Amino acid sequence: MVGWSCAVFAVVRDHYLNFRLARFDLGNMVQAVWSTTHGRPLELTSGATGEQVSRLASHVDPILAALAPLWAVFPTPLALAGVQVGAVALGALPVFWLARRHLESERAAGILAFAYLAYPWVAWTAVDVFHPVTLGIPLLLFAIWFLDSDRLLPFAVCAVLTAASGELMAIVVAGLGVWYAVARGRRRSGLAIAALSVGWTVVALYVVVPAFADARSVFFGAYDGVGGSPAGIAETSLTDPGAVLGAIFEPRDLLYVLLLAIPVGGAFVLAPGLALLAVPQLGANVLADFGSTTDPHAHYIAGIVPFVFGAIAIGLGRVAPAGRVRGAVFVLTLSVAATIAAGPWPGALVGTPTFFRTNTAPGFLQSIREAVALVPEDAPVAATNRVGSHLSDRRFIYSVPNVGRAEWIVIDVADTWVPRTFGGGFDPEALEAFQKRIATSREWRKVFEDHGVLVYRRIDR
Repeated sequence: MVGWSCAVFAVVRDHYLNFRLARFDLGNMVQAVWSTTHGRPLELTSGATGEQVSRLASHVDPILAALAPLWAVFPTPLALAGVQVGAVALGALPVFWLARRHLESERAAGILAFAYLAYPWVAWTAVDVFHPVTLGIPLLLFAIWFLDSDRLLPFAVCAVLTAASGELMAIVVAGLGVWYAVARGRRRSGLAIAALSVGWTVVALYVVVPAFADARSVFFGAYDGVGGSPAGIAETSLTDPGAVLGAIFEPRDLLYVLLLAIPVGGAFVLAPGLALLAVPQLGANVLADFGSTTDPHAHYIAGIVPFVFGAIAIGLGRVAPAGRVRGAVFVLTLSVAATIAAGPWPGALVGTPTFFRTNTAPGFLQSIREAVALVPEDAPVAATNRVGSHLSDRRFIYSVPNVGRAEWIVIDVADTWVPRTFGGGFDPEALEAFQKRIATSREWRKVFEDHGVLVYRRIDR
């Protein structure tokens, strides 16, 4: 776990220092934590509108606020990255404990814990910093362990923290309640867990987000093709099931499922009751009209991975004792092969996803670092996406072409990603038009230009 954490953190640190991480999403989390530290809980600058809003207007993940004391001591985005990497590594412990209990073999348990760390998508979601839902991976694995041990108090702590990591994570906890009621015969406790979890999900989606956003969740827009909301999806399933099935069985969705299953040989089917608890998150991912949700490199697998490895750890205990170690070795072998092929490590056969690729020429990196150093601490600033990850620890950080009340603008002309109301995308025309507008404006003066990096300062009048 320690060795894995050091290796993954080295990758993350390299990504950060070489501007492969961006304001969306690392910078957003940094600003929310920084604002909390400075007495404005979870406040951030909207990328789409430039308004100051609460993080709760988009995602209900108040667990972010708990990181404020850490930021007060270690005020760097890499501190948040370290928390995420270390937390994901901790998931190996409940995998080991579950497997040791059900497989009755410390050797097999250690092999499965190693397989968890070798699973390429576990490493990638740790590298994809920072997302509160990723903390749900170890929290859910601990929750499974505690329920499996009939320890409801520590389970409740893990369940509450999981629910605080994202507005949909409590639905996953609700599934655990149903599993506990059915598989363990604890009906009263299990149904209470399920009811409370569903209730919180409804409150998060239909009360908390609208209260802070003064509108429905913008992320419902990802589901407009199948109903546009949880209730709408349920209605569409009855009135137009073909639309829902069509969204589920798109080629990219089938590939996504295969990519999740192949590195463990589909061994989670040995405990189907627990494995099925991944269906709500899997369904949310494949139904969304948003490519990143079905990219296993991204954080959207947080509600899936715990049930993959929880089911394997319990399911292998159902095979003959002589086959348990061999089964664990089989899973480990596939996971290691997959991480060599597609992990976040230098020299991986498949290579780095597009969103982690950027200009690494020494001259460019030196220029962009000089540009960032020009911007005074706490000064309102507008920036392109990747530069924004290094400028987000302040009250006002705008994403171009929105400049708001910015006093400085930092532009990487090669970074053409711009935010929109929902998500964002590459828009070279919009960035080019913005550059021309600023270059000809009497309000701005260029103070730096090198290797395609531009810095403007607002002219005092």
